[in-house]
Amino acid sequence: MTSRERVMMSIERRQPDRIPVDLGASTVTGISAIAYNKLKEHLGVESPTRVFDVVQQLAMVDDAIIDSFGVDAVDLNRIFMDDMGWYPVTLGDGSGGRFPEWYRPEQHEDGSFFLRDHRGRVMSRMSRNGSCFDQTLFPWENGYPDNFEDMGEAFRSINWTAHSHTKYIQIDDQELRRRTLSLRESTDRAIVMSGGAKLLEMGFFLRRMDQMLMDLLADHENLTGMLDKLMDLHLAGLEKKIRAVGDLVDVIRFGDDLGMTTGPFMDLDTFRKFFKPRYRILCDYVKQHSGMKIFLHSCGSIRQFIPDLIEVGFDILNPVQTNCRGMEARELKEEYGREITFWGGGVDTAAVLPAATPEGVRRDVLNRCEILSKGGGFIFAPIHNILPEVPPENVLAAYHAVREFNGG
Repeated sequence: MTSRERVMMSIERRQPDRIPVDLGASTVTGISAIAYNKLKEHLGVESPTRVFDVVQQLAMVDDAIIDSFGVDAVDLNRIFMDDMGWYPVTLGDGSGGRFPEWYRPEQHEDGSFFLRDHRGRVMSRMSRNGSCFDQTLFPWENGYPDNFEDMGEAFRSINWTAHSHTKYIQIDDQELRRRTLSLRESTDRAIVMSGGAKLLEMGFFLRRMDQMLMDLLADHENLTGMLDKLMDLHLAGLEKKIRAVGDLVDVIRFGDDLGMTTGPFMDLDTFRKFFKPRYRILCDYVKQHSGMKIFLHSCGSIRQFIPDLIEVGFDILNPVQTNCRGMEARELKEEYGREITFWGGGVDTAAVLPAATPEGVRRDVLNRCEILSKGGGFIFAPIHNILPEVPPENVLAAYHAVREFNGG
């Protein structure tokens, strides 16, 4: 089977020839630039580390490592890498990397880094030895605007939207299609594209998390107005992307963290009132206008939402955070494995991957593969991104274990 066939068969919950593998096909299945430098040094790979997700400080994985690890999916963002004018920087651990030309953090006298928005306000910070930029400016934290027509202006002051991956690369639809077609013709791997659709999280970014959660209870009028405007923007973005490359991309990724470690951010009735109908509209639009499968990234304990997520049309759930309440891998597979694909859950990134021995990592991966792979419906990836402190021996142990399980 080709990699693309293997991924698509698994998404359709049919048993492929082996478990498909992902490393770096999205910004939620990637690797920290610091951890990536350690991995490359261990493997003797010499190449500049390009930090393409500047907020999370994630590396774009090189072709040599994709080939070596037997990765079956790639990020569409690869087509933009030559446009980003890379310049050298020193990462938090002292190792080298490269930032896009348009990303120019300032450094405070204490060694920490910060960025300003277009109005000169500090919008995000990272400590001197840090590994990600934290949002510090929330445009609507002091109250909602009189109307929502200037939401795009507010996005310019949000770390996650102002500096998202390829924000400053301007190409027309024709050039986007040409590059995507070239990528598709040059690889048999599945192509994954970010869809940009967030609802709850965008509320967190605009209002600040605590206030957004209070709005779910106490300010339904403004909450509804904000969500409706977000839907208008998301649908316009989907229309543009689908028109250009909807027939060339295999998977479109949405992201909306709905849960905490201990449970979801809201009760089921609130979810069904504000979010489920809007997710249905977004999923229906994708399915009516393309053949792409829909990937939802949602951290946390979200088990009680899974039947509704399946009902509205999500094909894939990520990161399958099995260390959260109610998210035990065997129970999820038995209850929902015939209806949704688990893209992730392949190794515990919080406790096992950074702290266990390579043999401990191997055992964890083999056990999860045994549980999650039956009948298809599983693409191997760690639970979220590989963090800076993960030793390269453990990264290799995880991916070697998948290869071992696959018979190779």
